[in-house]
Amino acid sequence: MIGCSPTPVIGSLLMVDTPHSHPVLKRGKTPADGIYLQRVGDRVRAMRDTHGLTRKKLSEISGVSERYLADLEAGSGNASLLVLRRVAAALQLNLAELVSEQPPHTPDMAAIVQQLETMSPSEIGSARQLLQRIRLAPPQRHAGRIALIGLRGAGKSTIGRAAATAMDLPFVELDREIERATGMELSEIFAGQGKAGYRQHELRCLQALVRQHDRAVIATGGSLVTEPAAYELLLSTCFVVWLKASPQSHMERVMAQGDLRPMADNPAAMDDLRAILTDREALYARAHAMIDTSSNDRQETVDRLLELARNASRSAQTVRVL
Repeated sequence: MIGCSPTPVIGSLLMVDTPHSHPVLKRGKTPADGIYLQRVGDRVRAMRDTHGLTRKKLSEISGVSERYLADLEAGSGNASLLVLRRVAAALQLNLAELVSEQPPHTPDMAAIVQQLETMSPSEIGSARQLLQRIRLAPPQRHAGRIALIGLRGAGKSTIGRAAATAMDLPFVELDREIERATGMELSEIFAGQGKAGYRQHELRCLQALVRQHDRAVIATGGSLVTEPAAYELLLSTCFVVWLKASPQSHMERVMAQGDLRPMADNPAAMDDLRAILTDREALYARAHAMIDTSSNDRQETVDRLLELARNASRSAQTVRVL
């Protein structure tokens, strides 16, 4: 098992066939097995060199013994690696798919991946361009579909709900839609499926919202802008407004909501918040419009959002006429 030195029992396993058992794999039994293990070892050694790590340092970081790493790099890895490889082959998967932490592909996605694996580089480039056109073309950006982006505490829920009421539009919080669709709270999704699982739910729910609502106000999660597929969909189908605020305003609003954890659990929370804003500023700036909410004047912000929405709607109508 990874993380432990191979035991003498595993190291000496032979191909044994009895009426009540399947053959047991001997490490490196076939030439193909030996080639595969050597490739894995070469890849481990190459990546270790790329990161400038000694075998001892890699052992410390990974918790895997130096002896096992030496065996792995020499092409004599643990038999369990070959077992997984054969299970994957029997299921018509590659090893990466079998051991991936992400949810398995749907049948359609698996079929597409298999087709791509047989294509030449030029064919893959053409396929990518076609998929890009299909994904971005329909539906076209609709000024009546307004999406709010920004960090937690920017006012997306408060401002979005008030603006939706003023325009007589549905108000939708994307995170709440994810919880409704999955039957789980966000904390459960992250605990059970990780960030990758959450991102998949986020994209699916956003796609569903775009299909279901020609007109709506959508409040998104603060980190959506860091996920290219979801953010591109948002930009191509909605009038996107960045609700911008100072780090101090963000922190004060979060704590005013009763959440005292940021400062209690992390004395450097303000520095972290500033760093996040700095890292994401260029992404947030891709929005079609921006409103600075630092003044804390809610009605002023709502009025400004309504004005921007009206202007966007008039512009869209003009483009359609032309």
